[in-house]
Amino acid sequence: MVQLTLPKNSQVKSGKLWPKPEGAKKLTEFQIYRWSPDDGENPHIDTYYVDREACGPMILDGLLFIKNHIDPTLTLRRSCREGICGSCAMNIDGSNTLACITGMDDVKHPIKIYPLPSMPVVKDLVPDLNHFYAQHRMVEPWLKTVAPEPEKEWLQSHEDRLKLDGLYECILCACCQTSCPSYWWNGDRYLGPAVLLQAYRWIADSRDEAKGERLDNLEDPFRLYRCHTIMNCTQTCPKGLNPAKAIAEIKKLMAERQV
Repeated sequence: MVQLTLPKNSQVKSGKLWPKPEGAKKLTEFQIYRWSPDDGENPHIDTYYVDREACGPMILDGLLFIKNHIDPTLTLRRSCREGICGSCAMNIDGSNTLACITGMDDVKHPIKIYPLPSMPVVKDLVPDLNHFYAQHRMVEPWLKTVAPEPEKEWLQSHEDRLKLDGLYECILCACCQTSCPSYWWNGDRYLGPAVLLQAYRWIADSRDEAKGERLDNLEDPFRLYRCHTIMNCTQTCPKGLNPAKAIAEIKKLMAERQV
């Protein structure tokens, strides 16, 4: 039997137990992954207690209470607080989702929070998304045309516009991307569900005139075909989208043009 030894600093250890807020009557326990590249220490899980009567009901409210009132060194991303920007994507109670639209009463207690899986960690709950964004750029997510530019706008029928529903709403939070086992194993070459959904959004757009070129770009054993329809992506999407269906539609178009 092979024996594998993980690097010393990959072992997640127990961290600090922070004191409970004084005078708080209703508390919620948070167990949060902490790691900093600056101290050379192992990752650890710190435990905090949030005063529910002093903050809002969402996970993000609890995290901001911790940062503002208990531990200012806690590092996370957030912006819109309305499920639009995707900044606060993280692993909460074992599932990838957005902290701003997930209620503290909607998950098991104590609330366990980790950064998105499979991504390098910059610090604490902040993943490095540079590779993800580079893959997104690879599919050229913009309208490509060869016809003369119209005087006002590119027209589209109502029926063709409806074909983009379930595609354009993607906010690139990477929840689906980092929940995909195929992406964990082949993230260097497999584009992943979020990027492929973005690719199909432009393939399906009736105004785009580079459909063949876009399919050629995806015709690769790894870029597209590492999807094994595990469906984690669809299950975890906080916007209720179906990346697996978009990937299946791309595969269908690939097969049709071979006939």
